[in-house]
Amino acid sequence: MQQGKKKMALGRGLSALLADKPTPEVLAQARPLAISSIRPNRFQPRTQFDSEQLAALTESVRRDGVLMPILVRPSGDGYELIAGERRWRASQAAGLLDIPAVVREVDDLQALELAIVENEQRNDLTAIESARAYQRLIDEFSQTQKDVAERIGVSRVQVSNIIRLLQLPDSIQQMIENRALAMGQARPLVGLERSSAEQLARKCIEEGWSARKMEEEAKRAAKQKGGEKRQANDADVAALADELTRKLGLPVALSCSKKGAGELRIKYSRPEELDGVLRRLRGH
Repeated sequence: MQQGKKKMALGRGLSALLADKPTPEVLAQARPLAISSIRPNRFQPRTQFDSEQLAALTESVRRDGVLMPILVRPSGDGYELIAGERRWRASQAAGLLDIPAVVREVDDLQALELAIVENEQRNDLTAIESARAYQRLIDEFSQTQKDVAERIGVSRVQVSNIIRLLQLPDSIQQMIENRALAMGQARPLVGLERSSAEQLARKCIEEGWSARKMEEEAKRAAKQKGGEKRQANDADVAALADELTRKLGLPVALSCSKKGAGELRIKYSRPEELDGVLRRLRGH
């Protein structure tokens, strides 16, 4: 998910461990660890790994070795990955027995934060993967959206917009995860009725709409739906007024506002007609 250059709040030491190229300081901290002693990061926000990219990385590792150490933390009698899962997977596929690693003591919150930042730096996460990771920071670690923004290095508005994608139907979230639909194309669909949102998402993919085009179509769909709803409400009000007219035997006018308030008027021309209405209301 392209989000531009991030201003990370990790500190220079941790940021260096997530860079593309190792610094002398990082290399000095690295030591070889048995690949078998390392398990995947349980906070890994990334759910999909491109097989072609992984195959290319495997060939690179087989030829040149692992140039950038992975980052791990102690876990039980071994280690847990924090950053560098693709390098770890490629090393396994290349048949290596050990891999250069930097060991750091970090808590669960930092482990999730680092995993998010590493993947987003490399544009590896889809918007939905980022949304789920941000929501996990909020749900499991009691972080606010402002906290998440500061930790990850994005604006609070961006965090809010990404998390709102989780309100979309599962079918549209899957389109985003498959990278068929970009965040900018999907965001206008939030809040639309499911059938309308799914129809627009399919048309966007089929016809190659831009994010701006999607915004226009989503606004049109919302306006049309609002008109249909008002028409349906007007028809319901008219039907109710007609029913009351038949039961009371007098002309009834009924009006309702958008907020649900309204006014009921019963027109009568003689006192006897009013007496008849009162008897009905009193159950006589």
